[in-house]
Amino acid sequence: MTQHSPAPTRICPDCDGFPAVAIDTGTLLDDGTRATLQVTCRRCHGTGSTSSTATPAQVTQREHA
Repeated sequence: MTQHSPAPTRICPDCDGFPAVAIDTGTLLDDGTRATLQVTCRRCHGTGSTSSTATPAQVTQREHA
């Protein structure tokens, strides 16, 4: 009897499914933490997938005192 296989996921070829990253700038802030940039993939707009029904990744912005 044949087995049904799930459809392959359509992972974004630019980010390989890791759509949101934090890039360390190398700058130390006054509280001793590092300044980072939150960046999302340009091709998939933060979804990690090439399907049009995917939801964007949650990117949180931290405020430093």
